Amino acid sequence: MTDQPFIPIYNPRPQYDQLREQLEATALRVLASGGYVLGPEVQGLEAEVTEFLGVEHAIGCNSGTDALIIALAALGIGPGDEVITSPFTFFASSESVDLVGAKPVFAEIDPTTFNITAETIAAAITERTRAIIPVHLYGQGPDMAAINALAEKHGLKVLEDVAQAFGARQGERRLGSLGDIAAHSFYPTKNLGAAGDAGMITTNDAALAERCRLLRVHGSSRRDHHTAIGYNSRLDALQAALLRVKLPHLDDWNAGRQAAAARYDDLLAPLPEVTPPVVAPHGDHVFHQYTLRVPSDRRDAIRQYMNDQGVGANSYYSAPLHTQPVYREKGYTVSLPEAERAAREVISLPMWPAIDRATQVRVVEALKEALSKA
Repeated sequence: MTDQPFIPIYNPRPQYDQLREQLEATALRVLASGGYVLGPEVQGLEAEVTEFLGVEHAIGCNSGTDALIIALAALGIGPGDEVITSPFTFFASSESVDLVGAKPVFAEIDPTTFNITAETIAAAITERTRAIIPVHLYGQGPDMAAINALAEKHGLKVLEDVAQAFGARQGERRLGSLGDIAAHSFYPTKNLGAAGDAGMITTNDAALAERCRLLRVHGSSRRDHHTAIGYNSRLDALQAALLRVKLPHLDDWNAGRQAAAARYDDLLAPLPEVTPPVVAPHGDHVFHQYTLRVPSDRRDAIRQYMNDQGVGANSYYSAPLHTQPVYREKGYTVSLPEAERAAREVISLPMWPAIDRATQVRVVEALKEALSKA
């Protein structure tokens, strides 16, 4: 153990301190307004997100998971359909597919970026495939140009899962504007984080957008008039208002994450047992997580040693989705060696925009000790 302060995997306090007066004034203003669900604050955030991402439509909802579910439902995905996605991601990426009655099919990942690719997706396509959910993992996306070309060839829809990469670009465009529709999470630890659960759907398709707006409010376009079976997924005005305060700072914060990642790269260079994250040539990386590989036979011991030394290292994700009990019970027997190997080797280091070099030095020193002792 150590007497030094614990270093968390993510620290929201610097953002709060930076914007404290504005955030607190905004919260009080919304509380005094009496308007707490949807309304002008949500409409304002939707307009600002469309401008930020360069899309035509944004639809606020109550979580990133609901954004995925509603987007799938709006696309008409349902029983008998298959949706290809990553096995190496948070459970919501596949859970949403099951919740609309379809079947998730898992494609192998690229070992350098941890993302699925057009090639691995192509190998998973069947006559029942209707859509692809490329997950933009840890802060960067797969090659969306290649995935879109594959989708067009096979007549498939593309739903981007942007939960971990809000603000990242590929070329001149941002993730969330590259597929048919996209789902975003504003969970507090995300690059753009609310003070609770919050999510958003973005698209350039007016009909899809209108369908999503209908589905998020019980399938109702006006009071006591329901034209579809929908969901209760209205974005809180308070969360929207707080996100509006933060959004103008996001590019600076993502640049802070990129600078922190570059410092980690330099500090880790002398450690041959460590493989730092790779930035793919097709886009940038906004480092929601700084995730490296260590020897699999010692990964858990390394992580535990670091935690014992007051460093909040973690492993996202230590069990691929196709190995989860619920999918084993459903009869999934697929073998995906790269996803399984990544799950045994990954460790994410503390990362937030304002993390300083001294803190990162302490993180890397704890990792160096762990490599020698664990």
